[in-house]
Amino acid sequence: MDDLLQPLNPPQRQAVQCTEGPLLILAGAGSGKTRVITYRIAYLIRACQVPPAQILAVTFTNKAAEEMRQRVQQLLGVTALPVWVATFHATCAQILRREAAVLGLSPHFVIYDTAEQLTLLKQCQRELDIDPELYPPQSLLRRISTLKNELIDPEAFVREAADFGLDEKVARLYPLYQRRLRQQAAVDFDDLLMLTVALWQRHPEVLARYQQRWRYVMVDEYQDTNVAQYHLLRLLTAASRNLCVVGDDDQSVYRFRGANVRNILEFERDFPDATVIKLEQNYRSTATILEAANAVIAKNPHRKAKTLWTTNPRGEPLGYFCAQDEVHEAEVICQNLVGLHHREGLPWGAMAVFYRTNAQSRVLEDSLRRAGVPYQIVGALRFYDRQEIRDVLAYLRLLVNPQDMLSLRRIINVPRRGIGPTTWGRLEALAEAQQRFGLDALEALLASGTLGKAAQEKLRAFAELLRGLQAEVPYLGVADLVREVLARTGYAAQLEAEGTAEAQARLDNLGELISAADEFERRSGGAGLQAFLEQLALLSDQDSFDASGGAVVLMTLHAAKGLEFPVVFIAGMENGLLPHSRAFDDPAELEEERRLCYVGMTRAQQRLFLTSAARRRVYGVQQQHTPSLFLADIPAACVQDYSPQPVLAQLRQPWSAAAHFPPAAAPAAPDGSPYAVGTRVWHAHFGRGVVQKREGEGEDLKLTVRFDEHGVKKLLVRFAPLQPLPS
Repeated sequence: MDDLLQPLNPPQRQAVQCTEGPLLILAGAGSGKTRVITYRIAYLIRACQVPPAQILAVTFTNKAAEEMRQRVQQLLGVTALPVWVATFHATCAQILRREAAVLGLSPHFVIYDTAEQLTLLKQCQRELDIDPELYPPQSLLRRISTLKNELIDPEAFVREAADFGLDEKVARLYPLYQRRLRQQAAVDFDDLLMLTVALWQRHPEVLARYQQRWRYVMVDEYQDTNVAQYHLLRLLTAASRNLCVVGDDDQSVYRFRGANVRNILEFERDFPDATVIKLEQNYRSTATILEAANAVIAKNPHRKAKTLWTTNPRGEPLGYFCAQDEVHEAEVICQNLVGLHHREGLPWGAMAVFYRTNAQSRVLEDSLRRAGVPYQIVGALRFYDRQEIRDVLAYLRLLVNPQDMLSLRRIINVPRRGIGPTTWGRLEALAEAQQRFGLDALEALLASGTLGKAAQEKLRAFAELLRGLQAEVPYLGVADLVREVLARTGYAAQLEAEGTAEAQARLDNLGELISAADEFERRSGGAGLQAFLEQLALLSDQDSFDASGGAVVLMTLHAAKGLEFPVVFIAGMENGLLPHSRAFDDPAELEEERRLCYVGMTRAQQRLFLTSAARRRVYGVQQQHTPSLFLADIPAACVQDYSPQPVLAQLRQPWSAAAHFPPAAAPAAPDGSPYAVGTRVWHAHFGRGVVQKREGEGEDLKLTVRFDEHGVKKLLVRFAPLQPLPS
């Protein structure tokens, strides 16, 4: 067995050989966590003689799952293994299809993506006459998603919701939204988790089968799990207690999606007998990059102590540049990309530019286009989100799940066949009155005799088209089904008739869809249409990233997690962007922003460049911005300031570089702190203000400050980038 473990360092080897009982592997950035999981699976199979089918490994992206699966197969020298390696959502989807009858769910349910969820919620909102201006659909959907992630069903929420404001609207919407999903034999992403937990809690005999099946459970990126995933894992491993979780609390950056960093911070409370192993050797970055990143994350008070180290060379210092504005910033980044490519021979694909928000990409794209630099955006409009692709997928989904009203509505007049909103309105009314949905409702309307002759003929022809395609599903592969849909519906013919460059581009995309379907069939051994649609529904932004694309990669810091590049630029290192403006009111948010900065920095292998802009146009208004408070944490020996007027040296002084005030005595409060009521203060993001109120003492001291330009804010002093000003 030494030959299998030989490539591992001592802590990695210890983690692999600790096979029984709860295990927490704290894997710092670049410390080889994927290697440990894959070797541990191989070790369980080869050394411990564990049947592969008894092993479950879950992660967060299809890309990570596929990489893990391939590595295990290479280690064991086999081409296929019955080890279940998949995402949480894919795992739950398979469980729910298998156990659908127990929950009264159709085994052919479709999975609505975010756009479809929003469409359905807007319909519910109109039905309940809830003003979308006062209550934006996105906010309502986020609230429902949060409730589901916390395993709060509609009935429970209705009992506890306030009778005013957003929660009152959600209490009305949530039950209707769930009812509409069920009527259409559909689920959303959050349902996959919530329904699986409900299945196991309500049916212990079903849970027992899965506990027996999966006796060894491994979880990657455990710091990103939410409440529902936590309960899933606790239920599944209650009997065997063989739960191995791998993660890094310093890389927990998905709080906005419901991720709960306490899951990893409190693992030892949940499992007092847990073994804890730290992976602290970094194999990815230069010593300088690692030292800088460590200094930034060390300021977070609530974290597991880790000391990352590396034997890699010290490398070049980080580069920093403070530009005049966002256009200047983009030009400087672009010039450096071109220089690295031409002078140092770096491939375009070896370089990435990260930013805090998607809105920052536009100026960067403009600059790259002007310079002729090839780039790809991760997390922008995905291939499967294009209109023509969604149209064809709606046809395919309706063939699998004839109850899907959302898909039926999308394609009933696509391509144009003269079926208008009046006919659709009658169809919707009949569906609600008779509780018959999709194709069933369509045929009931045809049989009702309430349509005019022209509408009757058009609708009948459409119904016959769908039933004809449906009859082909058992006999045709996915690629051939796509071809049939394009031909029989006239979709391809309509685009060909247009004869425009845009129409040709859409035809090219449809050709690529056929190729994707053909590739899926070859890779999956002929799995059917339902499996193809499920795979597409569970794609993430990272799954669309092509590492061999030969182009500079643009992405948000959130999307960058789990990736690595020889050269990284982080744009927008400013207070208000990174950290985001909302973080200054919430210590937990500020900690997460610091983790996000750390994640971005530790993606870099050889070179790291940080940029900011002194002015930035936001919503059409130019605003002054101060350099990020995180920059002041980077040791001076680790970074070179290339700004026309050096910024970093001033940032490290007790006074913000933007304040330009010398140290001076400020009025002291009775407890000796320099923040008495009436004290003038400077905040790195909000600027000048006056202390109006004090609450608490010592580390719990909270100030209410009225700022000249940003109004009243409440700040916890130990986290706020705050300085007293001379009176």
